[in-house]
Amino acid sequence: MAVSSSTEADNATHTANLSEKSAAALGAHDVSDSDGESIKQDGVRQVEAVTQVWPKSVMYTVFVLLYLVEFTVFLFGYVTSNLEAYITSSFKNHGLLALTRIVAGIVAGAVKLGIAKYINIRGRCEGFIVMTSFLVFGIIIKAFSKNISTYAAGNTIYSVGSSGMYYIIEVVLADMTTLPNRMIVYGIWMSPRIAATFGGPQIAQLYNKNSSFGWAFGTFAIIISALAFPVAVIFIFYERKARKLAVLETAKEKRPLVQTIKYYLVEFDVVGTLLLILGLCLFVLPTNLAKMAPKGWATPYIIATMLLGIIFFASFVMWEKFGAKVPFIPFAKMKDRTIMGACLLDLFVFISVFSWDTYYFSYLIVVHGLSISMAGYTLNAYSITSTIMAPFVGLGLRFYGRYYWVAVAGLPFCILGTVLLIHFRQPGVHIAYLVMCQVFHGISGGLWAMAAPLALMSSVSHQDVAAVIALKSMFCSIGAALGFAIAGALWTNNLPGEIEKALPDDAKGQAAELYASIKTQTAHPLGHVIRDAVVEAYGIVQRRMVIAGCAFLPFIVACVVIWHNRPVPKRAQTKGNVL
Repeated sequence: MAVSSSTEADNATHTANLSEKSAAALGAHDVSDSDGESIKQDGVRQVEAVTQVWPKSVMYTVFVLLYLVEFTVFLFGYVTSNLEAYITSSFKNHGLLALTRIVAGIVAGAVKLGIAKYINIRGRCEGFIVMTSFLVFGIIIKAFSKNISTYAAGNTIYSVGSSGMYYIIEVVLADMTTLPNRMIVYGIWMSPRIAATFGGPQIAQLYNKNSSFGWAFGTFAIIISALAFPVAVIFIFYERKARKLAVLETAKEKRPLVQTIKYYLVEFDVVGTLLLILGLCLFVLPTNLAKMAPKGWATPYIIATMLLGIIFFASFVMWEKFGAKVPFIPFAKMKDRTIMGACLLDLFVFISVFSWDTYYFSYLIVVHGLSISMAGYTLNAYSITSTIMAPFVGLGLRFYGRYYWVAVAGLPFCILGTVLLIHFRQPGVHIAYLVMCQVFHGISGGLWAMAAPLALMSSVSHQDVAAVIALKSMFCSIGAALGFAIAGALWTNNLPGEIEKALPDDAKGQAAELYASIKTQTAHPLGHVIRDAVVEAYGIVQRRMVIAGCAFLPFIVACVVIWHNRPVPKRAQTKGNVL
């Protein structure tokens, strides 16, 4: 009761203070920005109005709810990543693990700028609801999938929802914090990964042994929906309150349906988005499917599909240059070398890492004989390290006031963590060395996870925060998809042949069956002639994947060193009750 009374008093006092201010001071037509921006879209003005009318107690409640939402989605992600090798194996398609992620990554990345425009035009709450719906619907499709095609389709819808939700939460946190304190909050916001890192593999192992992946997915669909619902209710309630207090102008008269459709088709550059998705998907997917084609790379439709992808991608470039009224990519912002460098950094880091990380979980189980939970803990040493570092890096940035040298400091750890894997990711090497490499990557990841967003947001006004975060997120998703494509191409085109080559003559007929399922690969104990053949094949292919990842290290270095060495601006970017 004491807490309830305090909250009511807080609300009453805050409302009274707002009512004393004139509508001209706060009101319907005030679109000046505290950081100098003269015009803002409705979604930006809505969130600024909400932060002006809600009391601090509600602000902290939203922080807690969003923290729980993000934790649950993180936890589900770790559960899924630890089950996915077994899920694809249940469809007899373990080799297509990367394929299920390629299209998902490309689509999720390509629509990110559209999401940014949507939440700037319509509002953060509307975007949050739409992304939650995509996420839950994707989980449900995955839960009931009976083949690899349905699972991949569900994974694509889920990836759009989950990456969109992460993105919107990141934008909302930017709306709720001042620029100097933002990285501290972002660092704290990464902490759910610690619990998810330890809980995810254990939960996955329990579901794998005692239930099914369908039940795992269904459980999380319910929990995520229940946690997301009150967040939406709070934003809707305080947006309406802002309109009643004349802090926010009432909704304008709606356009006719046909005009609305035309407006969004142009504003979201639907043509450009589709051309980009088709171009990337049609170009990279054949690299993973060629091995299964009747004549391999000589199969006509494999080459034709790749050529079609090139044509679509070239059409995308031409459309953006000559046809799009509202270009898909905000090229004006990319002229700033800090923004360009931060975005391309994520692109090349994700290509490099996912070139060797995609089948890492399978490697740990097959080559080192680890359980699902222990393989998950080993793999997630990266997440644990980066998450522990993040709040301290954010605090350091708060007082140091510059981000350039923090980003540069991550380079040697990234290089070491990748190059050393060439030597250590081999059968017979102690697992501690692999953990060490993950820790190195975690250090670089913790530094860049704080420095890159700060560099981006320091370079723009509040109106453009959503756009630059979306741009960065888009490059992340596309980089991951390209990394999956490289990993899948190396895996599908090399592992079957290496398994067959390593098997004794009387067992070569088992090569296809071994390649198709991780359960078949681990059916024999370590030391058995068949298991040793699979281990040998894994070692050869994984080494090639790490070398492929190393090829992108020079680009990563270049993307960091081109940043401007600017101080973090002191200007205010947000309004109202913010942290």
